[in-house]
Amino acid sequence: MRKRGIMVGKGLKLTDILVTIIIALMFGVVYKLWGPLYGFVSTFGLHLEELIYGMWFIAAVITYLIIRKPGVALLAEVAAAHGELIFGGEWGVATLIFGLGQGLAAELIFAAFRYQRSDKLVACLAGTAAAITSIGIDYYYSYIGDLALWNFLILVGARIIGAILISGVFAHLIVQALERTGVTNLVRPASKEDYQALGL
Repeated sequence: MRKRGIMVGKGLKLTDILVTIIIALMFGVVYKLWGPLYGFVSTFGLHLEELIYGMWFIAAVITYLIIRKPGVALLAEVAAAHGELIFGGEWGVATLIFGLGQGLAAELIFAAFRYQRSDKLVACLAGTAAAITSIGIDYYYSYIGDLALWNFLILVGARIIGAILISGVFAHLIVQALERTGVTNLVRPASKEDYQALGL
């Protein structure tokens, strides 16, 4: 798996957008199904549900790791949020705000590395950034601003851990598995090394 390397032709093409939308809509269904599971786990208390919250950031990370172009993380997360809303997500229009914020946070991490890294560390950082942003949005929309400090810190810690494990490590493992099948090469731009190997 190529970890580094400047990609040739970074602009989004129609194919990139279509692949991003397809991936995002698939995760829109996953996001919708994840809601009841999140609700079930929340019944155990201690903010254990926050350990699985990271699934709601995974579309941005996986799409970027596959396509590796500017803008796809943001587009994927917003499109997945739209998909979740269309498929009857329980949080309504607020889902779109979360999608925008989380996608932008992940996008900024990839941009900070100039879109030249696609390793596990970057995936984990993107998930963490999305988690922190989601907490900020949640603070406005939900009850977490009323929590005692110790309780709030447990929530934050659990959500960040979940983000690292699910939208960081797990997302990276999924893409590595896809790498071995060769599927990702069908949608990924050529690198400098590819052109040099062809003598161009």
